[in-house]
Amino acid sequence: MIVGERKPLEEILASIEDVSRVLVAGCGTCVSVCMAGGEKEVGLLAEELRMAARLRGKALEVVEATAQRQCDMEYLETLQEQVRDAQCVISVACGAGVQFLAQRYAPTRVVPGVNTRFIGVARDVGEWAEFCQSCGDCLLAETGGICPIARCSKSLLNGPCGGSARGKCEIDPEVECGWQLIYDRMVALQRLDRLAEVRPVRGWQTSRDGGPRRLVREDQKA
Repeated sequence: MIVGERKPLEEILASIEDVSRVLVAGCGTCVSVCMAGGEKEVGLLAEELRMAARLRGKALEVVEATAQRQCDMEYLETLQEQVRDAQCVISVACGAGVQFLAQRYAPTRVVPGVNTRFIGVARDVGEWAEFCQSCGDCLLAETGGICPIARCSKSLLNGPCGGSARGKCEIDPEVECGWQLIYDRMVALQRLDRLAEVRPVRGWQTSRDGGPRRLVREDQKA
């Protein structure tokens, strides 16, 4: 899932200092799961904004709404009435949701209420870890299901650097060496010989195609 965290309140307030009616728009998927932008978090942020406005002697009307997904036009339509009446929208979705909402309801100003951090997994209650950088050319079949791009601190494609020690990365003794994890997994799978293949350096064109990436499924188009 996409993992995000709420922006500091002062930063959000600075982005809406010139408006008197704002919509806080939540998203019911990824940011809801990581407790950054779901319906509950919309309510908490809305109340913080109201309280901050009262303390500053400012008139601010805050409206709350949550779409099931902000990355899907069908669900953005459910926010039409609330967006129409707002001077500004604070989207607490991921960066994709913020941009899609801004595109759908231009020229209404849409500002982010969340910092999008990474694509990851839930490790524990209140703890998430990055597992994928959506590079566009997945090689998990070659590395035992462990991604060297996301889980090696240097995104090395051909084994560990000289800085790892006792299975830990040189950047932090608490961070596991991604390539140690890959090595151990490939030993367990009896596929260690597969790591002898040298992978070529990736260029910008390999992962980005020279610009924003797109995926089109012709078999799904009408």
